[in-house]
Amino acid sequence: MALSEILTQEKSIYLQIREMIERDILRDVLAEEERVPSTNELAKLYAINPATAAKGVNLLVDEGILYKKRGIGMFVAKGAKEKIRNKKKARFFEDYVKGLLTEAANLGISREELIAMITEGKGEED
Repeated sequence: MALSEILTQEKSIYLQIREMIERDILRDVLAEEERVPSTNELAKLYAINPATAAKGVNLLVDEGILYKKRGIGMFVAKGAKEKIRNKKKARFFEDYVKGLLTEAANLGISREELIAMITEGKGEED
């Protein structure tokens, strides 16, 4: 997904900035201990207010994904990729798996049937 598409969705821009940086970390575009674009650079690049960019970056600082080197900039923290992956896995479970299990139970789908459906669906992707 192109950043222009990301920034035009209904989600708040600062949340989109956070997610963009997280994706770049997960895809190894940004490595641990690497400097991330400054809030001013992000603001100029995406034509947004620097305070909005800072709000997205600061969320990542609060989560321990980024850290600030005074006078130098923001950097990706050690273990950031794993933290992001774990956070996204937990969100995936809450957003998708719990609902799937509830709906399967409501429909009387057994564990074995559900696993078979998932396996069959995964086979279609290969």
